[in-house]
Amino acid sequence: MARPTVALLTDFGTRDHYAGTMKGVVLGICPDAALVDISHDIPPHDLQFAALELAAACPYFPSGSVFVVVVDPGVGSARRGVAAEAGDYRFVAPDNGVLTAVFQRMPPKRVVELTERRYARPTVSRTFEGRDRFAPAAAWLAKGIQLSALGRPLSEYTLLDIPVPTVEDDGVYGAVLRVDRFGNLVTNIDRREFDRVAASGAIEIDVGGHSVALLVETYTDIAEGEVSALFGSTDHLEIAANSSSAGDQLGVTLGVEVRVLRA
Repeated sequence: MARPTVALLTDFGTRDHYAGTMKGVVLGICPDAALVDISHDIPPHDLQFAALELAAACPYFPSGSVFVVVVDPGVGSARRGVAAEAGDYRFVAPDNGVLTAVFQRMPPKRVVELTERRYARPTVSRTFEGRDRFAPAAAWLAKGIQLSALGRPLSEYTLLDIPVPTVEDDGVYGAVLRVDRFGNLVTNIDRREFDRVAASGAIEIDVGGHSVALLVETYTDIAEGEVSALFGSTDHLEIAANSSSAGDQLGVTLGVEVRVLRA
């Protein structure tokens, strides 16, 4: 029988004890768990970045994996903790919208509020609910309890307003949703939307008023000093440079408009 997988995504970094302590709590409840770090380097309190990273990673995990996400600018406030089942996975997180991108791809089958105290630590810190509320809930799910045991069902929960592309007669209009550590500008335009425009003939790609002339297969196809477009590993349109930051070269950043227009 396969070991249950618990994956962690936080903005805690690795300098402090926080991420490691959460792992210790999980193992104390479910010693057989295989622990996976998706990332602990989410920019502090950046819910949209975390939501997109989670949605990019989770489809590649084994069926039944449990994801615990702690990017929580409202820690200690009245915001709720939630657990959800979507697709073949289960998620534990604050109710602050960090599960939005997952829910856009996989509408949740059920969502519950973390109200059952027996599945939290006896004392819950107002400043470290990741340790005392979220990690225990994820561990109990990995151990085999049903989602419904964690608390009362919810029909409404917080969602972020993550921009989606719009298709017009002259093309598709999107935006840069994420700038990765290499300076690649990752857009919300996927290959299907792109192909709908490109199927009718020549296209033009514009990023914040800058024309991007080429669509290439990989980063090494980009000439030195040039900026090009390609489809990255999540099958979304990216604007990239070879061994440098496309964002710096174009002087644009998160949120800038991207247009794929019929020429």
